[in-house]
Amino acid sequence: MEGSTTGVSRGVGGGEHGPGRNAGVGPSALGPAAAELAAMAGPEAGALLAPRPGAARRAGPPYRRIVLKLSGEVLAGKQGFGIDQAVVARIAGEVRDVAASGVQVAVVVGGGNFWRGASASLSGMDRATADYIGMLGTCINALAFQDVLESQGVESRVQTAIEMRAVAEPYIRRRAIRHLEKGRVVIFAAGTGNPFFSTDTAGALRAAEIEADVMLKATKETGIYDRDPRRDPAARLLRTISYDDFLRQHLGLMDAAAVSLCMENRIPIIVFDLFVHGNIGRAARGEVVGTVVGEAAAVVGEGDGGSGGGGGGGDTGGANGRGADGTDGTDGTSATDGGPDADGAPQPDGAAG
Repeated sequence: MEGSTTGVSRGVGGGEHGPGRNAGVGPSALGPAAAELAAMAGPEAGALLAPRPGAARRAGPPYRRIVLKLSGEVLAGKQGFGIDQAVVARIAGEVRDVAASGVQVAVVVGGGNFWRGASASLSGMDRATADYIGMLGTCINALAFQDVLESQGVESRVQTAIEMRAVAEPYIRRRAIRHLEKGRVVIFAAGTGNPFFSTDTAGALRAAEIEADVMLKATKETGIYDRDPRRDPAARLLRTISYDDFLRQHLGLMDAAAVSLCMENRIPIIVFDLFVHGNIGRAARGEVVGTVVGEAAAVVGEGDGGSGGGGGGGDTGGANGRGADGTDGTDGTSATDGGPDADGAPQPDGAAG
């Protein structure tokens, strides 16, 4: 399954769990934000977030269901390793507010604050073993994030791609969707459960499986740049870029498998700076933040890229990122970003929908 995107696509009308993806996601649904984006990026920019033909518009938040991708590195904050409780508490607070607005929130966590499998494999460790260790790092992050969420009154579940029933539910698609429909935040850990797949790919896969309207990739940078701004002061921040252009230019923020999976399933990706307070909520409300990767062919830049400082790599192994998470390796490496949800035991009320 992880090696191919075949069989993941769905039609506009949605399936057994409500409206189809991207319903109501368009300039008219986004209100003032769409006008702002059009003013910055030109009339073609709205096509990046435009709904499919025939998709129904609805009142309320522009997105019904979102996947928030958190790299392990951002959870470490400035300390660079482990978990910064203050940072996690702030992120959890923003997730709480988004969930309270009626948006269904799933979170995919990385493990790069504990382990980077790609780096370990370069030192002689078997790559598959290194990646499995990274998956366990994502489970640590997922349990810590769940604990903080629940301390703030947010009901949540952790689901892992590798079974560890004493602390988390196994990943079951229909159960995850049922939790979301009940207003719970679902945290996915252990990546796809397979080595050689990045946690970004796990995020894209989970977004496709649960029929999310958008994938929000929270990073340490303003967005995606056309060049590495740490090396080139003239680098431009791109407000919009198409999937094809992103892949053709090898921008390196996400691996090609993740972007291709989002492209096939028409899931827009919003890349933004997590450390600007309130940005998760702004992105979830459809306001203009960071960079939108979507279907339109327009590539629009701003001249403020020189101050952002792009990352040397994204959440994928060995990619040279422009405006990535500011790291050289992978976020827990190839398969370390999907997340478990630790309740202490599987939740029977969520089973099978």
